[in-house]
Amino acid sequence: MNRAERLGAVLDLLAEDGQLEVDTIVERLGVSPATARRDLDALAQQQLLTRTRGGAVAHSVAYDLPIRYKNQQNPEAKAAIARAASALVPRGAVIGLCGGTTATAIADALMSRADIMEPAPDPSLTVVTNAINIAMQLAMRPQIKTVVTGGVVHARSYELVGSYADAVLASVTLDFAFIGVNGIDANVGPTSHDEREAAVNALMAARATNAVLVADSSKIDKRAFAAIGAPRLFTTLITDAGATEEQRERLADRGYDVIVAK
Repeated sequence: MNRAERLGAVLDLLAEDGQLEVDTIVERLGVSPATARRDLDALAQQQLLTRTRGGAVAHSVAYDLPIRYKNQQNPEAKAAIARAASALVPRGAVIGLCGGTTATAIADALMSRADIMEPAPDPSLTVVTNAINIAMQLAMRPQIKTVVTGGVVHARSYELVGSYADAVLASVTLDFAFIGVNGIDANVGPTSHDEREAAVNALMAARATNAVLVADSSKIDKRAFAAIGAPRLFTTLITDAGATEEQRERLADRGYDVIVAK
């Protein structure tokens, strides 16, 4: 692993929890403590994290690292979750997609479906999203009607947040909303690092008949800063086979229909 790849791997580790210790880097990447500290110092100089005694935390203006630094995290699990989410969506449905890499994978899965991509006089699918990158992907597909919320661009996640986004979402109804999270805890529920994203995601979920959480197993039993909506807002969780039976049972006891993607 060269230095550039190693720095990217350090950012991936930081994105998992929002904080990172030198010892974790040493264990996960197989480098010396001195190398781990130099890598953290280099990333701090680039304003990509904030150094702490013995490690680092996500930079104060970067609650969520850019998608370009996260798109290699658990790609197989996210692709499986995306396929399972796509399988729930009938042709002609109206769905909501928040930002994030799992939601981006869902957009990819939908665009690969032959029934949706079939030429037709009317849209085969309507997607409402507050994610700029997802809107750009879908805009090239005339078979999909793409509705973009207004709002202020969150530079670290490409999501539109704020009252303009709220105004659009409050005026639509959705069949499904697929919402990614930074953590899902059986007692606390779904959470996000950023309160503005959490607010938009909660409203999108509230406008849907079926509000679905999409989270790979690394997010289970994790908590982030901001709660996403009230208890019982979400009916379903799609995760991957890495979720343990005990984790699935605890979530099911809290009322989630847990779908394990394969």
